[in-house]
Amino acid sequence: MRYTFPKSQRLCGKMRINAFYSAGRKFVSWPLRVTYIRKDESSSQSPQDTEVLVWAPKALFRHAVDRNRLRRLMRESWRLQQHSLNGSYVLAFNYIDKTMQPYQVVYRAVGKAIRKLNEVNAQ
Repeated sequence: MRYTFPKSQRLCGKMRINAFYSAGRKFVSWPLRVTYIRKDESSSQSPQDTEVLVWAPKALFRHAVDRNRLRRLMRESWRLQQHSLNGSYVLAFNYIDKTMQPYQVVYRAVGKAIRKLNEVNAQ
């Protein structure tokens, strides 16, 4: 298993992101809000087909270094745990806490989100 996060796994494009947010389902895995859409059943069902968007709000973190650090933490947490996701999704991890949490908290939140997505997938 390669623990990478290539460009092909990143959700890009303003129109695609807007359409995704308008149609996606949401849940909270504190300090993250996770928005997701299950990809088409006809496509292959590997985690490598999952597209991910990470986001930290400028309204809460005025300094770019803080937002960059939070995005880096979310990407790294996803990169290390993506192999445990069953199915193929389009995902967005939005940081919603007003304070910057340590890496362990973000890592556990991403793991909890993946477990919840696996439960949704099993139903």
